[in-house]
Amino acid sequence: MKTGTFSDLETVMKKDPKPVIIHLYTDWCSVCKMEKHALNKDKEIVDLINENFYMVNFEAEKTKEKIQFQGREFEYLPNGNTGIHELALALSKNKDQPVYPLWIILDRNLNLVYYHEGLVIPEKIKQRLLEISAL
Repeated sequence: MKTGTFSDLETVMKKDPKPVIIHLYTDWCSVCKMEKHALNKDKEIVDLINENFYMVNFEAEKTKEKIQFQGREFEYLPNGNTGIHELALALSKNKDQPVYPLWIILDRNLNLVYYHEGLVIPEKIKQRLLEISAL
């Protein structure tokens, strides 16, 4: 799957607005790894995402750079040996500790159209992606 960064997003959205998928994960999350493998194996999902969406994979606990998103600046919040990015907390409905993986899909105007915490089933996400890409 083709992925970009939050800093790329503003530029590409000005040129060619498309819905945006934000996938929050951590490198310690075994469900995230299983899900990534299952989704990458599904050529139909990969093609659907590559053709109709911008995708940002966001490692919520290791990304340390400042991120500009929707007119605000977000920073990494260290907490001893670990930490979490402010943007992960802002995007999550669970403000204490996001549930991973977390899927957020925004329409081409960056309005929330889909929110899912935990494992996604390839068939279900494919159906949602088809619905959203048709908007």
